[in-house]
Amino acid sequence: MALKEWQELLAITRDAEFVIDRVRIIKTGIAIEGPFDLPPLARLSGDDLAFVTAFVRCHGSIKQMERYFGVSYPTIKNRLNTISDRLEFVDIAPHATRSGILDQLEKGEITADEAIEMLKKEI
Repeated sequence: MALKEWQELLAITRDAEFVIDRVRIIKTGIAIEGPFDLPPLARLSGDDLAFVTAFVRCHGSIKQMERYFGVSYPTIKNRLNTISDRLEFVDIAPHATRSGILDQLEKGEITADEAIEMLKKEI
């Protein structure tokens, strides 16, 4: 779905929550039905999606974003913070195992207190 079509959909729903009930793969025609939650980025407004797209295209350079949008550094940072607050953080770090925690402790990479806290979380 193109950005313009997405913006039209968001205008129709007027920020009301909605779910997708049917997904069809265009190339194969295969359809899957059932309630699908939208991914966090798809829940952003059209303006926020355009902003995030520009940020990615600028390779995360706030200086480039300042020039592109003609606004100051604090304005860009505030907008990023506002959008960031709407997105759930996805932790991609591997879950520490008991033996991994003990290895880190043995190597002196973490303190005993840190190891205890990490082991408590694992249980």
